[in-house]
Amino acid sequence: MPRDLGGGENGPRMIAAHPLPRQASGLSDSTSSAPGGPAPAWQHALREAVTRPADLLALLDLDPGLPELDFERLKVFPLRVPRGFVRRMRRGDPRDPLFLQVWPSATEGLKVPGFGLDAVGDLAVEQDGVLHKYQGRVLLIATGACAVHCRYCFRRHFPYGDALAARDRWRPALARIAEDPSISEVILSGGDPLSLSDERLAELFDGLARIPHVRRLRIHSRQPIVLPERVDAGLLRLLADAPFDKALVLHANHANELDETVATACRELRAAGLLLLNQSVLLCDVNDSTDALMDLHERLFTLGVLPYYLHLLDRVDGTAHFEVSEERARGLMRALTKLSPGYLVPRLAREVPGDPSKQWLW
Repeated sequence: MPRDLGGGENGPRMIAAHPLPRQASGLSDSTSSAPGGPAPAWQHALREAVTRPADLLALLDLDPGLPELDFERLKVFPLRVPRGFVRRMRRGDPRDPLFLQVWPSATEGLKVPGFGLDAVGDLAVEQDGVLHKYQGRVLLIATGACAVHCRYCFRRHFPYGDALAARDRWRPALARIAEDPSISEVILSGGDPLSLSDERLAELFDGLARIPHVRRLRIHSRQPIVLPERVDAGLLRLLADAPFDKALVLHANHANELDETVATACRELRAAGLLLLNQSVLLCDVNDSTDALMDLHERLFTLGVLPYYLHLLDRVDGTAHFEVSEERARGLMRALTKLSPGYLVPRLAREVPGDPSKQWLW
């Protein structure tokens, strides 16, 4: 299996870890820091994120004529990628697996039958920012903000302005959870829940802690992968003190995403008492090979993270170029099962609207 994550002597070069030019970008007010104090380093890094396609191409020494999404469609789902994540991409390589995940390709503008705006049926069940699809657990849409805009995102068309649990200081969402004693687990999602400031997270944790039947807290976040600066002392204290059984489900799709800054973040999260799991999406030309998946799962394990889900693509408008067929996915799972120990083989999953659980395909 190929292990050289940075390219050989004559291969593509990784971007050196040097300071990059400042770039202004919008920031959700859900990330605002405490009044009167300096912004934490992670918020500064978030503000420096690359938001213009031409800048991303220039940083990577890529052809400025590379076809991109037209401006009107790009306004609906803009480019956003932290500069630390850009530095893990290979210069001069338009097929780099990290670049492909964030580049607003012109192919997103194609209309493909079977792809729609709400592929997993969120809107049919959302109330007060709470999604109650499965028995015993609910999902909170904590924020619409993300550190990175993954082009395959299944909530890229989600109306966050109408469906945030954070509205009215969480009260409607918490009341909905409190009135149903069958709910033992709360899942924080978004957007990315770690886009919220520590103060906002503490407010939410405190509200959940007052509900006796909530025993488990699960956080789904890509920030420790793409913006490891978010894992700072304040967040670690907050997570360590939260009075729940806690799991953090990370989202990494390729081994090249997992550099030493991510390794440090994972080590600190484990020390704070969190179970670390990973979910990936199977993406054409990104990780749809046995070698790529094995490299990812083995690297995750060295960081103390267990592979959990491998999702088939949710069929959302603008994402068809990422789709890998179920037949090919099953073939990859057969190969992984033969070559890897069971704890390094995630469950192949697909979400079907209206089903009482995810559909396990392997």
